[in-house]
Amino acid sequence: MSEIIRKEKFVELNYKVIDVKTGDILVTIDYPLGYVHGVNDVLSEQVTAALDGKKVGDIIEVPVDTKLLYGERDESLVFTDRIENVPEEYREIGMTITMENEKGEPRNFIVTRFDDETLTVDGNNPLCGRDVVFRLEVLTIRDATDEEIDLGGAVGADPDINEILK
Repeated sequence: MSEIIRKEKFVELNYKVIDVKTGDILVTIDYPLGYVHGVNDVLSEQVTAALDGKKVGDIIEVPVDTKLLYGERDESLVFTDRIENVPEEYREIGMTITMENEKGEPRNFIVTRFDDETLTVDGNNPLCGRDVVFRLEVLTIRDATDEEIDLGGAVGADPDINEILK
């Protein structure tokens, strides 16, 4: 009998985030995401529920409402400045720039466009306002060890898990 995903099973997944409108892959991972099902909240409840009962090799697609995750797109977080006011090391599409507001709170802005005269940064999450689907492929299912259950994932793992899944 093959293993199925249920509470306290250690599961490894690959996932992609796909823009429904364009079909573009917006996010992918280079290594499997490992977690203990029903113990670790790295995945949203919606994704966890969709994975219940799945087997190795299963691929699921879960639409995700980015408005619930990130709120409405806020155009006041988009700024354009003259290119000469921006240091050269920031003149790259996709570059993340951390800035602080008047209260000293940090916020990440991403360079979305630049030309010979201007540079534009956007403080919205890159998925904000998009219609996306998570495509997850189940790679591994096994009994989790007691230590993995306590940790919610693989022992010794320190992945940079993208908060998109939350």
